[in-house]
Amino acid sequence: MHLNGFDLELPIPKLRKPHAFVTLRPWIDVGSVGRLAFRTLERHFEARDLAKLSRPGVFFDFTRYRPNIYTLDGKREVTVPNVNVRYATGPGENDFIFLHLLEPHLNGETYVKCVVQLLKHLEIERYCLLGSMYDLVPHTKPILVTGSSNNEETSDLVKTYGVNSSNYEGPTSIITTINQYLNKVGIETMGLIAHLPQYAQTEVNHAGRLRLLNIICELYGFSMDLGRIALRAKQQNDELSTAMAQSPEVKALVEQLELQYDKRLNKEEDNDYDLSPEIEDFLDEMGNQFSQN
Repeated sequence: MHLNGFDLELPIPKLRKPHAFVTLRPWIDVGSVGRLAFRTLERHFEARDLAKLSRPGVFFDFTRYRPNIYTLDGKREVTVPNVNVRYATGPGENDFIFLHLLEPHLNGETYVKCVVQLLKHLEIERYCLLGSMYDLVPHTKPILVTGSSNNEETSDLVKTYGVNSSNYEGPTSIITTINQYLNKVGIETMGLIAHLPQYAQTEVNHAGRLRLLNIICELYGFSMDLGRIALRAKQQNDELSTAMAQSPEVKALVEQLELQYDKRLNKEEDNDYDLSPEIEDFLDEMGNQFSQN
């Protein structure tokens, strides 16, 4: 079945008050936190394919998102980057939709409208973006998570799980406009963004993944075996602490970030980071190194 740019698998399942989880790559997914959280949730709930774009080349530049070639049963196959949509039966009164979005290179407004029409057709009741960003936070403290919701009850609830309000202003993705469209038709929107240490940029961040999964478990009242992920997160943090102990610059940075972290929790609106000139120079040098890689 074709619907507003998407091909849907038939028969279309009857979903119970579905809530959509969304991840966006490569924006808002540093350390692959959103992707890894999705993978864990989809395996736990045995998610199945639901839809994908019928013509992804309308929106994506395949010299930037590369197709992959592989061998399957002796035959050479090619996969083309696409938006994948999956669904699963939820643990309570809500079923789940998992929407793997890619940042569009072309026709962004049309892309957004295609996604919105799909979500409206599936009659979702909540749209939740899961992701991560780099920030001036230490790895020695619990992962800071920010988010916002157009539902006051949901906002109050997630605050009890340690989610702070987001007051970010600046460049963003065209995907953010999905929230505006959904708000106009009365669909609840929210976000859960993990803040990861800027000085410890890694391809995979297990602590961020664990933090988001714990919040989702609390929000929907179900449990998962997260012991293996927790172990990986501890090992990763221990490795960072060992490296920090061998670098006076990083150790001094982390000590200052710990102080700023505590101030930030006590006064959410205070975003003035009073770091020493030496530490700011060190961060600038690290940023230049990462930008060249």
